[in-house]
Amino acid sequence: MPESAPAHVQPLPTLRDQATEQQAWLEARVESVLPTLMREYNVDMWVLSMREYAEDPVFWSITAPTTFAARRRSIYVFTLQPDDTVERLALGGGDQGGVFEAYRSTRPAPTQETGELVGDEQWQLLRELIEDRDPDSIALNIDPNWAFSDGLHAGEREVLEEALGPYLDRVVREPRLAMNYIALRIPEMMPRYRMIMETVHAVISEAFSSVVITPGETTTDDVRWWLRQRVQGLGYQVWFQPSVDVTRQGSGRISGDTVIQPGDLLWTDFGVVAMNLHTDTQHLGYVLKPGETEAPAGLQACLADSNRMQELLLEEMEPGRTGNDILASTLARISAEGITGTVYTHPIGDHGHGAGPLIGRWDGQDGVPVRGDAVLLPSTWHSIELQATRAIPEWDGEEANCRQEEEAYLDAEGERHWVFKRQEAFHLVW
Repeated sequence: MPESAPAHVQPLPTLRDQATEQQAWLEARVESVLPTLMREYNVDMWVLSMREYAEDPVFWSITAPTTFAARRRSIYVFTLQPDDTVERLALGGGDQGGVFEAYRSTRPAPTQETGELVGDEQWQLLRELIEDRDPDSIALNIDPNWAFSDGLHAGEREVLEEALGPYLDRVVREPRLAMNYIALRIPEMMPRYRMIMETVHAVISEAFSSVVITPGETTTDDVRWWLRQRVQGLGYQVWFQPSVDVTRQGSGRISGDTVIQPGDLLWTDFGVVAMNLHTDTQHLGYVLKPGETEAPAGLQACLADSNRMQELLLEEMEPGRTGNDILASTLARISAEGITGTVYTHPIGDHGHGAGPLIGRWDGQDGVPVRGDAVLLPSTWHSIELQATRAIPEWDGEEANCRQEEEAYLDAEGERHWVFKRQEAFHLVW
């Protein structure tokens, strides 16, 4: 679409059609992504065990859109086959729309011929399954650093390890398996994600306009709640309370609830969820003073600095590099161009703050231990989050921060693209 074309709200399909689309994504992910990772990390079997309301983070990436929690105890077993396919078994928890083969007890239950697997029956069948497959390595989600790879709760681990018996010696910890399964995106998701991102742009554009804001009357809390109510009406959710604040000449940044006035620099941080796809977006607006038709030149230069930082960061985001390496080289290039700013970019996808490498933190510009050491992969999505700081001549040299966040993705070849497009001009309120 032309860069100047306005964003439009893209309606979501019916819930039934959404579920059909999400189920297709699920099937494609387990069939294409999982075998490659298990082979790469030398994992013969991956066991995920969890109980209702104590789900492993991976649960939300392997279950059908009509499943809202684990059932009783749900055990999912993935076994790599000689032909590089993966056998997928569910010992409790259902077949997730046919993605798993559901195991049920063949031994009589007290009240009926067959019973849903519970208690010792589950553990006995799991042990028999493992003995039959005889894997050399069994991955469990236990890790002190990565939450996405640490889904085995303490009590669950105790009973699972008891069930493993002599096979406990074959347990391996491979945090990249869970982390990268969650992180890697399939191309079938992108058309829908692009429409969701266009909707985010359209809603922010409406929020930062005279449709919603009357200078001297509307407060920042009014806009926060309008954003949340607006997307709720569209069938979306938010994954955090929207933020809206102003920066005002003579007062600096005002984070609490305040009446929006002419001359204010507006900012929002706004993240929605639709079809289990998360967004995280920060845009800027400006409230025109009487006689103004555009933002002051100093603020426009600040936004241009932020845009340039986005370009430099994307150029440095080459697959195979760590988040800390990308951060250091990006900051060096930013400094060389005379721009003052900070970078704090994160992955996004099945979660708002997603699985994968961090590229800085707002309070960690020297690198991020562990999470910054992870390697950037193709076929991943990222929130390009950063800020530029500039003295504004029209504000007698007072500084403003131009904080932006926009979704970008690496395609299968590692090339970088904006999901929809980025903000290059202020939203204007008159």
